[in-house]
Amino acid sequence: MKVLNLRCTHDHRFEGWFSSDADFVAQDERGLIACPLCDDKAISRLPSAPRLNVSTQRGEPEVRPAGEVTEVNAQRRWLKAVREMMDKTEDVGDRFPEEARRIHYGEAQDRGIRGRASSEDAEALRDEGIEIVALPVPVPLKGTIQ
Repeated sequence: MKVLNLRCTHDHRFEGWFSSDADFVAQDERGLIACPLCDDKAISRLPSAPRLNVSTQRGEPEVRPAGEVTEVNAQRRWLKAVREMMDKTEDVGDRFPEEARRIHYGEAQDRGIRGRASSEDAEALRDEGIEIVALPVPVPLKGTIQ
């Protein structure tokens, strides 16, 4: 099994597991590899060093603290937060502006919602004192995650 470090054109970095280099090339050529954050299919390999078992006589390997912020950890935390938000909110789709107003004015049950709004609708909601947050959701999270 080969673990490859990959990157999309938006510089999102992630790992891919393949049975061989040829398997990576074949999947990439067929457009089967996509960034887990933005669904970009333009993927490139990053240089990676093989993992070696080094005896303790040569020195202990560098160990990073579990909570240390790295790019991969930051992406992982962000994805976890987006998944939690999606689990705790109702998707109202294009009805978002209307449903947000109904909740704000007490015409509908107070609950967390998410959906889509044009920039004009979002600005109008803010002008009415309705707090909203624009959060781009990665394409893979909109559907089934394997």
